[in-house]
Amino acid sequence: MTSPSPAKRFNWINLRVRVLSATVLVPTVVAAVWFGGVWYLALIAVCVALLAREWGMMSAPKAPIGVALAIGAASLVALVAAFLGHYYLTGPLLVVGAILAGLLARGAVERRADAAYGVIYIAPSCIALIWLRLLDAGLSWTLLLFAVTWFADIFAFVAGSILKGPKLWPKFSPNKTWSGFFGGLVASSLAAIGIDALAVGLPALPDMNLTWPVAALIGLLGGLATMMGDLWESMLKRRFGVKDSGDLIPGHGGMLDRVDGLMFAAIVIAGVRLIYLAGWAH
Repeated sequence: MTSPSPAKRFNWINLRVRVLSATVLVPTVVAAVWFGGVWYLALIAVCVALLAREWGMMSAPKAPIGVALAIGAASLVALVAAFLGHYYLTGPLLVVGAILAGLLARGAVERRADAAYGVIYIAPSCIALIWLRLLDAGLSWTLLLFAVTWFADIFAFVAGSILKGPKLWPKFSPNKTWSGFFGGLVASSLAAIGIDALAVGLPALPDMNLTWPVAALIGLLGGLATMMGDLWESMLKRRFGVKDSGDLIPGHGGMLDRVDGLMFAAIVIAGVRLIYLAGWAH
């Protein structure tokens, strides 16, 4: 009978690198979200370009630039349409962009669907980020989204590293544990409650008109989406045979490694916001 492998010590060095990276990234993101407008659009556009580059490197290592340009161009066109308020155009633009990306990637990828999926994977979440910020109380809702995602990610890492225990899904993500999963969900709920409290107490932040149980539920849903996005990206990396999507951000890997959970959470939080706009939650 094989004895279980000894538990690894907590990686304080990796945590320190992550914290240092966050001290640069977090103020930049918060500033762009706060000022909104073209500053926020510029932030999302840069992220789209970096994500397209990493997708090209993963899916078409022999010819990444062409695939990245096709995916990035298709995504950016839809993104600008959303920023200008032409949301009715985003769906058709994404479909056409995905088809064109697949056609242009001929010979560069094993399957053209990989290039087409790059558009479908990257663009919708970025459009949701734009839509969420442009709505009434969009500043508070967008800050809530980022806080929920960051807290879920950080505390899943910390809780999982300290408490360890059974693995969540060892086939695709051997380092994630159930303790980290639940630690991240608790933290994401608390983050949503905290942002809602700030929106009530600070005149600079628009009130979202949430009760604390509703805020906690939104945080929980956002946390679950964050975990799902992280696991989904792990499956994609396993499919392409890579450990990280890139090495852009020290301690995190590539841009996709950093925002995989945010991409799923943006869709979910935007969906919750849409429910509130429809009046279903009142």
